[in-house]
Amino acid sequence: MNSMFEILMDLPLFQGVSRDKLSELIEKTPFHFLKFADGEEIVTAGSACTHVKFVISGEVKMTIPCRNLRVKVSQILSSPNVLGHDYLFGRRTDYPYDVYGNGECGILQITKPDFINILQSDNIFLFNILNMLSRNSQNNVEELLSLSTGSIFERFAFFVVSLTQRNAREVKILYKQKDLCTLLGIQRSSFINAMDRLQKQGVIDYTLSEILVKDRRALLDIVHSME
Repeated sequence: MNSMFEILMDLPLFQGVSRDKLSELIEKTPFHFLKFADGEEIVTAGSACTHVKFVISGEVKMTIPCRNLRVKVSQILSSPNVLGHDYLFGRRTDYPYDVYGNGECGILQITKPDFINILQSDNIFLFNILNMLSRNSQNNVEELLSLSTGSIFERFAFFVVSLTQRNAREVKILYKQKDLCTLLGIQRSSFINAMDRLQKQGVIDYTLSEILVKDRRALLDIVHSME
């Protein structure tokens, strides 16, 4: 079993923090450790985000439903990872995704007031969270520009990259073809041609109702090629 220090040092919020500072936090901050079984619900889409949740052991499955459209994006996230940091503040503070245990997993949970106290206690925490939030915000701007002006490949790449985390695996899109084409703003024939090409390149496998992303890095390269 990893010590509290090892668990915290692995998490993105605590990168670069001294051991003395972590020791101080452990003494003052109530950390809540929760265990979840395979398939057990951790987060419900639409529920209020009142805690930051860290995946500290095992894996979780995150599913993002696209509202009013029959399109869902799912991904598997392993520890260490973070859930909810970008929905704790701002105008919208409800989760946009469902999260379930993918096998047994462990979650470290911190309340919003305690999280604010941590951010105020050391600039390193503040820099870490600002970097995480800025990265997500910049991705959203790029996605918007791509979906309105980019090629079919660029639109699809931005859609997948923006809705999935960097270290995600088993990325799947469950969809109705009409709805996904509407979302991406493309014709069905163009969509099928693009999916056929990506499948031949080994980037995806797809059927009429599901796309499995085999090489997220290749999609990320498409995104970077526009910069």
